[in-house]
Amino acid sequence: MEILYGTHPVREALKAGRREIKRLFFEKTKPSPRLKQILRLAESNGIPAEPMNEEGLSKISGNGFHQGACLEVGPYPFENFQDLLKSSPEFLLLLDHIVDPNNLGAILRTALCAGVDGVIITKDRSAGPVPSVSRASAGALEHIRLVRATNMANTIKILKKEGLWIFGADADGQTSVFSVDWTAKIGIVIGGEGKGVRMLVKKNCDGLVSIPLKGPVQSLNASAASAVILYEAARRRGF
Repeated sequence: MEILYGTHPVREALKAGRREIKRLFFEKTKPSPRLKQILRLAESNGIPAEPMNEEGLSKISGNGFHQGACLEVGPYPFENFQDLLKSSPEFLLLLDHIVDPNNLGAILRTALCAGVDGVIITKDRSAGPVPSVSRASAGALEHIRLVRATNMANTIKILKKEGLWIFGADADGQTSVFSVDWTAKIGIVIGGEGKGVRMLVKKNCDGLVSIPLKGPVQSLNASAASAVILYEAARRRGF
């Protein structure tokens, strides 16, 4: 079991109903509107709710960012890759070694809002779906279809056989993200902080795309780049 903390992750986990949920801990002295909504959700789902003081919540969450709510839950339910394929996805995001939990959380939040059908992360050298990621995603993690891939290059090969066009984000990409036909079945690959998309992964992409930049700073971080590309793709797809 693990502890989700913060009103958004706790509320979204209760709404999504995907995890095993054992009990809710809440700060009785601060009944905010969000906390009242969480208590109603817990009650409607038959989840026990246990009042605690602020110190107790900080202790079980491991920090002071609980906002008066913690939820004891089971492990995150990864999606099976074959099940994802059976659903005939047309808009996927692939994350190649995103190691920062805050970046991963921000990217997952954008991906969910942009309407992706699923997100694939690497099994090794990648941030996982831990409570801090759920918090950074404002609870989006609890709804997203997340798949863990052992080999990203092989995963891309399989997706291409399923009819998806795979585009890697790369600063040296010769094609602007604003010039790509995003209306086909697509997968977008975002590389890890600092190193970007790995060479073997790049070689298996159908194309490399870049974001036009002006000014002295010639790069965007992974979460910002994801937001630009995902929303351009969503716009072109009739979002």
